[in-house]
Amino acid sequence: MRKPIVAGNWKMHNTVQESIALAKYIKDGIAGTEKTEIVLAPPFTALYSVSAVIKDTKISLASQNIFYEDKGAYTGEVAPGMIKDAGCTYAIIGHSERRKYFYERDEDVNLKVKKALATGLTPIVCVGETEEERVKDVTEFVVGVQVKKALFEINSLNNIVIAYEPVWAIGTGKVATPMEAEEVHRFIRGVLSEMYGSASTDIRILYGGSVTPENVGELIDMEDIDGALVGGASLKPDTFLGIIRKVSEKK
Repeated sequence: MRKPIVAGNWKMHNTVQESIALAKYIKDGIAGTEKTEIVLAPPFTALYSVSAVIKDTKISLASQNIFYEDKGAYTGEVAPGMIKDAGCTYAIIGHSERRKYFYERDEDVNLKVKKALATGLTPIVCVGETEEERVKDVTEFVVGVQVKKALFEINSLNNIVIAYEPVWAIGTGKVATPMEAEEVHRFIRGVLSEMYGSASTDIRILYGGSVTPENVGELIDMEDIDGALVGGASLKPDTFLGIIRKVSEKK
């Protein structure tokens, strides 16, 4: 049985004090959600402070990105060891906004995944197609390439999470139907099966893209959807807690 994950990606929002307040509210509201793993991804500036808030709870901490070197003259970058030292056990890698605005390539994602694993972090590897690619009916080709390149020369699926985020659904209010999402999740699991055999049945694959308490129930009912990577809704504590509770009820 794959334990579901609900991860909140706060993106470039919240000061340190705002992040502390949000984390405390979430921490105080998670009673009865033991079936679900909860991950928070604040901005870099708030990682250490949020880590202190969630210490000794079931909530895990994630960075929104990492660099693929341990140290060096890389102005503005943050090494995996640094974010681990701040309390992180997860790292979001390859988010579509990183690909779009900062021109991250599949090869960059692969280097970051390798470095995360080598540092003892669990990467949440993001993949997904644009609206144009979906209209052209090349979703499986695009997502398949992203998965294969992200995991190039990685011998095991241990401590890896995949997040399928159709780019056209991120922050737009649009959401893939449960069946549309399930079809891609099943396809991803099939790609992983070709690469890793039976180990693919254990990897957790999350859905992301305008997730709400109202639609997450139907999504999580799908066989191959193991949770949600939540963006904007994770900044609204009652909404985020509603998503967590709904996932806990369903799984």
